[in-house]
Amino acid sequence: MIALSVLDQSPIRVGGTPAQALAETVALAKACDRLGYRRYWVAEHHASGGYAGTAPEILIGAVAAATRDIRVGSGGVMLSHYASLKVAEQFRVLEALYPGRIDLGIGRAPGSDQRTAMALAHGAGMRRTENFPYQVNDLIDYLNDGLPEGHPFHGVPAMPAVDTAPDVWLLGSSDQSAMLAAYFGCPFSFAQFIAGGGGEAIMHAYRNGYRPSARHPQPQGSVGVFVICAETDEAAERLAASRALWRVRRETSPDIPSFPSDEEAVAYVFNEREQAILARYRNRQVIGGPASVKAQLETIAAAHGVEELVIVTITFTYAARLRSYELLAKAFDLAPRPA
Repeated sequence: MIALSVLDQSPIRVGGTPAQALAETVALAKACDRLGYRRYWVAEHHASGGYAGTAPEILIGAVAAATRDIRVGSGGVMLSHYASLKVAEQFRVLEALYPGRIDLGIGRAPGSDQRTAMALAHGAGMRRTENFPYQVNDLIDYLNDGLPEGHPFHGVPAMPAVDTAPDVWLLGSSDQSAMLAAYFGCPFSFAQFIAGGGGEAIMHAYRNGYRPSARHPQPQGSVGVFVICAETDEAAERLAASRALWRVRRETSPDIPSFPSDEEAVAYVFNEREQAILARYRNRQVIGGPASVKAQLETIAAAHGVEELVIVTITFTYAARLRSYELLAKAFDLAPRPA
């Protein structure tokens, strides 16, 4: 049986505001909790006119407070911007407030342009990508009270002291994060909606190279998939036009725009260069009616050898996005939770 989870990038629509986008994230989380989704992860993006989620450690608190049973976490914290101790303490606070419900997903990418990444690191200096494995190691040690002797910060505790720890996931669209997850004995979520292909081999290598940990004696994986589900294939394709036009503008404009209306996107005529951009992204999406989407998602889960899919959905209206998650929950027979 396939479990479904959510990754919310807090999209901003044309005519809307970032505050509305964040409010919709909280509202959608409440709905997905009732619908029976397993996890609700929020993303980290910077310098973006299209996404409102810049601080997942804060948004997680709002989502967890508004929900009851669903696990809540980051998808993910871009660890290269921050000190491992600071991230450990942020998530220990969340774990103290919502014990047993917090996931700490961490990523290696900057989630921004290079200049913004430099501004985020101002004062501390930018951390090179080769330092990322050491940051991961320190983060896990801080969360488990285990900085070893000989470490320059041995004896520095991550506070507050709590009886449980967040579940640490590594996220990625290449084999590098997968191999780190295998080495540290952590769950791994492959971002198919970013990479498009290659995930089957990456997940296979992750399982084969997995080193059991006390918390996770067996490998645990999921796949992030972009999905738009509507009552019919035709209706889903119409809803998908907004993100398609946004994607083209993101690559062809110096500014990252908000998401355009369905009417503007459907009426837009793509030139040859723009059609080539859309073709590159087509295999990273699952779009259609419930039966078609379910069949495609089952194929993806089987090919990657996972029992959990993390669904990313962006439409111009909140109502269409909510309806997509409702149709998916029904198609996969998720067990609803009491309100």
